Amino acid sequence: MGTWWMALLGGVLIGGSAGLLYLLHGRIAGISGVLGAAMMPETSERAWRVAFVVGLVAVGLVARLAAPETVPLTGTGTSTPLLVLAGLLVGFGTRLGNGCTSGHGVCGVGRAAPRSLAATGTFLAVAMLVVLVTRHLLGGAA
Repeated sequence: MGTWWMALLGGVLIGGSAGLLYLLHGRIAGISGVLGAAMMPETSERAWRVAFVVGLVAVGLVARLAAPETVPLTGTGTSTPLLVLAGLLVGFGTRLGNGCTSGHGVCGVGRAAPRSLAATGTFLAVAMLVVLVTRHLLGGAA
């Protein structure tokens, strides 16, 4: 199966699952919100949130077993401290922006929410700027 077919299938699965969660439970499939609330023991919705996060990890493990080339474990060329810093910055950004790329980009854009349209445009612009600086101006890997 070609790369574009895999991307199309992944997009359909992500969009379909986000749509089903919204239609069946009235909840947005924003991963940062789902994970954040799953870590709060007092919420009545903890069970489905924990199951959702476990499912995300399980799918990654199944993909690794079924097609190891799709989920590389090494070769990123990035140091662990830099990855930890990046993760902390992403966490800070999701709090600052009231959501993450999945909540805003997949669900919010699909609902034409103005805040999500602005957030997703910002995500994309910053991502393009980071690629420009790290790969082209600083001479990183192309």
